[in-house]
Order: sequence, then C-alpha cells, then structure tokens
Amino acid sequence: MESLEIRAKTVEEAIQRGLQQTGLSRDEVEIVVIREGRSGILGLGAEEAIIRITPLAGEPSPVTTDLSVTARDVLEQLLSLLGITASIETRSQSDITDDNFTSIPPGETPVEAMPITLDIKGEDLGILIGRRGQTLAALQYLVRLLVGRQNKIWAPIVIDVEGYKQRRYQALASFARDMAERVRLRGASFTLEPMPPYERRIVHLTLADHPYVVTESIGQGEDRKVVIILKKK
Repeated sequence: MESLEIRAKTVEEAIQRGLQQTGLSRDEVEIVVIREGRSGILGLGAEEAIIRITPLAGEPSPVTTDLSVTARDVLEQLLSLLGITASIETRSQSDITDDNFTSIPPGETPVEAMPITLDIKGEDLGILIGRRGQTLAALQYLVRLLVGRQNKIWAPIVIDVEGYKQRRYQALASFARDMAERVRLRGASFTLEPMPPYERRIVHLTLADHPYVVTESIGQGEDRKVVIILKKK
C-alpha cells in the first residue's frame, strides 16, 4: 500500500483519519507530520494539519486480509460440499512459484497484493491433488473464480495440500540443477517429463542464470515439457 497524505484540523485528527482509511494500528504505520495545524485568530489565518502515513514493510494490507478471509470461507464451503473433513492453514507464500495468475477472466481486474496461500491439512487428501496436480490446479482456479466474482477482482490465491507444492518446488528445483549438470558433463540436451505451467516455470526460473545451459518449452497442451540445452560456446 502506498503512502497517504491526510489533512485535518489537528495532527491527532489527521492520524485517526489515516488509521481508519488504512485499517491499521499506530504500530503498523510510519507517521510523518508535514505541517502542524493552527486555528488562527477568530478563524482567520487557520491552517490544516497535514501528515503522511505509510504502512510498515511486511504488514498485510486490509485488501490482502479481506481476500484471505473470503478465500478461506469459499474453500471451506467447497471442501464441505465435497464431503472432505480438513483444516485450513493460512500462510504467506514463500518458495511456491505459481502460474503468475495469467488466466484472468474477462471483466475482472488483477489486484496487487501479497499472494495468499491456503494449505489444506488432513488425512488421505491425495484426491485433492490428482494426477500431476491437476485436481489441485482446478480447485485453486475455482476458488479464485468464486472470490473474484464476489470482489470483482482476480486475486493472487494459492491453494496447497499438506505442503505438496512447497515440496514439489524444492524437488523440481533440485532435479533441474542435477539435470543441468548432466547436460554440461555429457554435452547432450535432456527433455523432462510433461509438466503443468507452474512447474515448468519453476525449472525455467531455477536455471535462468545457469552458466552452461538454457531451457525452452516444447509440445502442446498437457504434453508440453521443458528441454535443457547446453549453451553454445
């Protein structure tokens, strides 16, 4: 969230207005007094107080908080309809690299907010992941769609199951580095198995700055895959 400039009769009144607009407490913002207000004489020469209020880095914005609550409610309802008993843990997105939210439905605006990760916890939840994570991807898209319909925005929501995406990210990044070394030693390209878009992106990003190899995607639809290629001297 950007800084806000607030005007009021007094500094304290301006601060209270600023806190109401941001939805944050005094501990969550930086307040700079630009001008002290003065009442003047018989109302003549009066000046408003001006402050600048800036949310501190790392604090969640009200937009993100509201989206998190809405997304959690939507996901809980979907799990209930599916007859699945599970808990949902909300956490900040760390290493998970997603599909960059490119599939934005017409009429909806992408919101600039920190990604929201909802991690589903429970037993026997493999059914929510599916083959190559396809069921999980569909569930995530549905949550985004329903939240977007309610808020008229396309929100950066990530759905995970028992940390599956986190583990998959780490495993793919490690595998990509190992295969890059294999390509360097053998001097021959290596083609990975077909992957969904966000997993291909993990490989591309992991090897983006590699000194000896480059990557490219080939194929169509579900058969699209990444090829690791030795750089030309």
